[in-house]
Amino acid sequence: MVSTLLFLQNLGATEFLLIFMVVLLLFGGNKIPELMRGLGRGIREFNNAKNSVEDEIRTGMRDAEKKSIEK
Repeated sequence: MVSTLLFLQNLGATEFLLIFMVVLLLFGGNKIPELMRGLGRGIREFNNAKNSVEDEIRTGMRDAEKKSIEK
């Protein structure tokens, strides 16, 4: 894990441009927007699920506080 992070810190503009060119050659210009759309959808779904879980936890905590106050 640490070696991966060190590798990413040493990347410059030239390396990112080279990686972009390789991705462009592998997937083609037509597939990249589709891939990005799918990535965006996945991130959006993850954030929605995360927010849903946080809301459920907050609701449970509020309900528990109300019950403890009523007793």
